[in-house]
Order: sequence, then C-alpha cells, then structure tokens
Amino acid sequence: MPSAPGSRLDRGKLRASFDRASAGYECAAALQARVAAELLERLAVFALEPRVVLDLGAGTGHVTRELKRRYRRALVIALDLAPGMLREARRHQHWWRRFERVCADALRLPLADASVDVVFSSLMLQWCEPLETALAECRRVLKPDGFFGFSTLGPDTLHELRDAWASADGYNHVNHFVDMHELGDALVRAGLMEPVLDVERVQVGYPDVLSLMRDLKAIGAHNVTAGRPRALVGRSRLKRMQDAYEALRRDDRLPATYEVIYGASWGAAGRRAVAATAGEARIAPGSIRRAGRP
Repeated sequence: MPSAPGSRLDRGKLRASFDRASAGYECAAALQARVAAELLERLAVFALEPRVVLDLGAGTGHVTRELKRRYRRALVIALDLAPGMLREARRHQHWWRRFERVCADALRLPLADASVDVVFSSLMLQWCEPLETALAECRRVLKPDGFFGFSTLGPDTLHELRDAWASADGYNHVNHFVDMHELGDALVRAGLMEPVLDVERVQVGYPDVLSLMRDLKAIGAHNVTAGRPRALVGRSRLKRMQDAYEALRRDDRLPATYEVIYGASWGAAGRRAVAATAGEARIAPGSIRRAGRP
C-alpha cells in the first residue's frame, strides 16, 4: 500500500508532536478515550488468560492501567514512540499494579519473536507507515495462538476539514488514512489470521473550525505529512478554508467526522476456520463468541 509522496508521514515530526502534547493529552483526548473503552469492551468478549500483554501506542498509560487491572497476573507493557507520553504514564502506576514502560517504534519492536499473548492497540496504526511493517511486527511478536485487538481511523476521518482546505490551497493539511478493505488485505498479507473488521462513524460538533484545529494540536494529531505547507498559512487561505467549512454548519455546530475501524485477528495458528462459499470466507462481527462456545 504505497502512499502518495505528499501523504507520507514524517516520523521524526510525529514523535516530536506527540512528545509536546503529552502533558495535556488526556484532557483533550475525549474521542480517543471513548474508542479505547469500546475496544476494551470488545476484548472482554474473549476468554483470554494472557501471560504477556502489549499496549502498542500506549500514550499516557491510561488504558495500560486498565489492562493491568483486567489481567492482574500478566506482564503488561506500555510501548510508545514518544518519551513524554511514557513519562506521563508514571501517574497511572501503583506499587501493587505496575506495568512496564518501553519507548520504541511500532515499526521495530524490541521484543522477542512469539513472546506476547495479546497485542492491544487503540488509534495508533494510522500513524504507522508502511502499515504492513507494523502489522508484520505484531505478527512476529505474537505467540501462534495470540490475539491482536485494535482500532484505527479510516479515510472518511476529518473529510470536512480536508475538503475545506482543498478549496483553499493544494497542500495536504489532513493525514492520509487507509480504508477497511486495504487494512483487511494488509492483515492477511502480514500473516495474521481470520481478521474481523467493522466500522463506526462518530461525529463531533465544534463551535468553529479553529476549535477543531486546537483540539487536534492538543493531542499531537496535527498534520505531519511530507506534503504539508512549510510556512505559516496566510490569512487569506485560512479565511477561504473557514468559509468553505462554514457551509456545513448545522444547529450552530460544525461537524467533524471520525471513521473508526475496529479489528481483531489471531497469530499464525489462527482459530477455527469460518465456512467458505465459492472460495470466499466471511464472518460478521456479531458472530464472535467467547472461546469454547459454539
């Protein structure tokens, strides 16, 4: 899945952006908290008893703490690209419920092959390029019967902001996101078994577009693509973008759409195969049951 040159992510800028945002991240990350909570609920469907759990893209460790609470006997690892995020994660440590903190890149995990029972990753994969490298690393560190549960963002995310900027200039102002079908193909190519994906669209209302942009900056999620403008945006271009976005105002709010993709898959050993029709296997998200149940 090669990206267009202008949409490629600058990983140095990405790390610096999340590092700067770390201190105030949790106050601004309402959507991220909601998605992580939903993913944790989905994880509860499976009767997992892991010995090692990896929170991949752990951020400030809020969810890592919940994983440790759920899997008390497991070694739980918070791994993040930004050292500032992991410094903040110390606040969620308790002497009776500790987790490990590792600063590393999801594209080069410092973990042994087949050493992890569960990889949990909420809203991190969209920052990985090439995506297939990150998925291959998840596949490598997972035990053969290990579980990979994740959420990420699809291409409809912030389409209002993208379209408004497109009417103002020719630069990339919104990061590129992979669609669900591409993601499913990438999971299979990486060797992860029986992927199950579904999509939820969440719309958040803002009083104005500048409030949306401030929120994105506060969580470190502003534009880090190679095709971003290298100089400050002039007032005239900013005004054109704002005018274009204003055309979408409804009930005194401006909409910002997030396309959230939830997924689950298994390590190389997989699980019981699903029925195939004409060479194509399909499984609905609602068909997942606890292990050991029909």
